[in-house]
Amino acid sequence: MLKVKGMFPAKAKVLAIAVTASLLGATTANAAGQLNIYNWSDYMDQAVLDKFSKKYDIKITYDTYDSNETLLSKLKSGVTGYDVAVPGDYMVKIMIEEGLLENIEANKLSNFANVKDELIDVYYDPGHQYSVPYQAGTTSFVVDKAVYDGDINTLDILFNPPEELKGKINIFRDVNNVVNAALRYKGYEICNSNRQQLSEVNDLLTKAKENWLSIASDGAKEMLISGDAAASMSWNGMALQARLERPTLEYAYPKEGMTAWADNLVVLKGSKNIENAKLFLNFMLEPENAAAISNVTGYTPGVNGADAYLVKEFKGAHELNLPEGTATPQFVPPCSPEVVKLYDRLWTNLLR
Repeated sequence: MLKVKGMFPAKAKVLAIAVTASLLGATTANAAGQLNIYNWSDYMDQAVLDKFSKKYDIKITYDTYDSNETLLSKLKSGVTGYDVAVPGDYMVKIMIEEGLLENIEANKLSNFANVKDELIDVYYDPGHQYSVPYQAGTTSFVVDKAVYDGDINTLDILFNPPEELKGKINIFRDVNNVVNAALRYKGYEICNSNRQQLSEVNDLLTKAKENWLSIASDGAKEMLISGDAAASMSWNGMALQARLERPTLEYAYPKEGMTAWADNLVVLKGSKNIENAKLFLNFMLEPENAAAISNVTGYTPGVNGADAYLVKEFKGAHELNLPEGTATPQFVPPCSPEVVKLYDRLWTNLLR
């Protein structure tokens, strides 16, 4: 999925300055060298890179991409030289299947014990041989309670909205998020190839579109903050960022269910700095370092103990903590090629 990753300007390339091994002692001197990281834009804290570089005497080169698909395309086109990347859960699965990742036995890293229980038994990397959690979150929607003060914890908000929200709703320009939300609303399974059910979803979306303001992912947060939209699909971190600027915004936990996602640190096949990459993955599993990333992005750290290091605005934040009684958000594995074609056909019809 495409996510606007953080609150601060992108750093197209960062060079973390290495310090001399003589100042750091024998243990860190053994790790001296290079590490090349390929990550989403606005999804890293420079201070964390500097801290790692200083601790291990490793020079970091940092480049960015804008989507999982861009990452995959670059690697398949023969782009080499990167050691660490940060794919989403479904992309980890694809990259494992296509032989693009190193099996580093990630679950044997010394800090792996910090990983949250709900991120251990995952569909995309059973046993965590290839990946460790970086940031996690959910996809739902936000409502401006100053405009509509009724119950927002239902997908009715998107597909059968109250009068107060009609013409004021932004929907993500994302086929999977939109179609899967509609399937949940209808009570059907996601990644669904049932043509009758998809026909019903098509009718639902076509009718609901009459009540939408826009179909856009870029600029969604800004629309909420400005008040141009009174409701919008949102990731939880984006919702938190928006609420800090417009306090009447509230993130919804729809009773019909919602999508969970997790971005992960991996070591790319052919890495020339595997041991340095493993050091970095282990370093990022330390609660203080994981929290530093969350303090930039607004998303949920993947390790236990990080909450103590979150900035006060994020501690106990509604967007980062499931309310009691909320259904567990659902990871969405890659759909089959047949389903992808059916979804694309439905989506093309919706955008006409």
